Amino acid sequence: MMTDTQYRFRVPHPLVLLTGCVILAAMASYVLPAGEFERRLDEATGRTVVVAGTYEQVERTPVNLFDAMVALPRGMADAGGVIFLVFLIGGAFTVVDETGALRRGISSLIRALHGRDLLVIPAVSLFFATGGVVQNMQEEIIPLIPVVLIVTSRLGFTPMVAIAMSAGAAFVGSAFSPINPFQVLIAQGVADVTPVSGWSFRVVFLLLALVFWIGMTMRYAKRTRVAPAIGGVEDPSDSLTGIDHLILFMVLVTFALMGVGLIRWDWGFDEMSAAFFIMGVLVGVLARMGLRGTAQAYVNGFRQMAYAALLIGFARAIYVVLQDGRIIDTIVYGMFQPLESLPALASALGMVVAQAAIHVPVPSVSGQAVLTMPVLVPLSDLLDISRQVTVLAYQYGAGLCDLITPTNGALMAILAAGGVRYEDWIKFTGPLYLGLIALGAVSIAIGISIDLQ
Repeated sequence: MMTDTQYRFRVPHPLVLLTGCVILAAMASYVLPAGEFERRLDEATGRTVVVAGTYEQVERTPVNLFDAMVALPRGMADAGGVIFLVFLIGGAFTVVDETGALRRGISSLIRALHGRDLLVIPAVSLFFATGGVVQNMQEEIIPLIPVVLIVTSRLGFTPMVAIAMSAGAAFVGSAFSPINPFQVLIAQGVADVTPVSGWSFRVVFLLLALVFWIGMTMRYAKRTRVAPAIGGVEDPSDSLTGIDHLILFMVLVTFALMGVGLIRWDWGFDEMSAAFFIMGVLVGVLARMGLRGTAQAYVNGFRQMAYAALLIGFARAIYVVLQDGRIIDTIVYGMFQPLESLPALASALGMVVAQAAIHVPVPSVSGQAVLTMPVLVPLSDLLDISRQVTVLAYQYGAGLCDLITPTNGALMAILAAGGVRYEDWIKFTGPLYLGLIALGAVSIAIGISIDLQ
């Protein structure tokens, strides 16, 4: 029976929580002064960045309650590329799942690891962490959660473990990555730092962060393990066929193609969506599902992803309201101005805290880079902090905040897909988040001491 204390700390339904955040953003537009920085096109990154030292207050444009509700469909439209990616990947993996190849592949994996089931956690975690390191994997994880849940349920692990070794590992990989194009490379470009410089320093702390995260996930999995779900005892005759091998190979090739496309061909969400749609169709043909069967599998996948898509759109609406209220730049200015009077190390650590706070209303790491780095670079030069350290502060502050902020639509959608309540996730990941922040602080302190360039 639930106690009063437990009830008091129960987090609202995700849609209620995000709608409340939209309303709070609208209320903030009446309280905070409106202000803006001037902006210019940065040729190095091809993005519009703010001009440091140009902040000034502008005419208020408060957002009333009705306009805040109008921001909900606007947020859905604004996040259209991400939402369609979720739908099309979800549809493609539903096709793959209905062929039975995934389940037989999982059965083969479990048989191969008989007696060493815990090794599934580092194996899966490293796969998703690599996605985070290479291409800031987030929304792409959502359709994969049902697959990971099959693995964890058959091994007796809880859904929390499934989220930790997929989304958690990916977010940690993204935050500590030396090559993430949507975080470190954009931030280095805006800060006029050589791209991929300092990679060896970052790799050391990336490895430490992943060892910490994976180790704690394994510890939690071992402590909370239950009896495997029905089907946990595998039938040795249920082995992969030649067609199964080909289907799984096509899935791996599609992921590899996506990585190459992001890094070399400047792919966006639309191109990734097209690649997975083609993969799903080819898998349906290969498995002899027929056009009708393949189309129906896509419809089933779309239906399963609808709730996740809504969460992404509602989360984006918060940013839409803040933009309409013209208070995003005010928040950035207010966060960073006090750092000017602090010593170098305290200022750098303050940047981490400020970046984490800013990431709540600005959940896009790439958008946050072009918004905050032009403001922080002159400050770091003034305090004789290397720009590389300033980029580190941005990575750890913004990137790690993805683990906990409810305004991260991808996180909320992943939790919903896994059936994990937000407050349970915070209870699990909160201490680990603080440990990772402490590791980031050590990295920054060492970076300052050796004048990391």
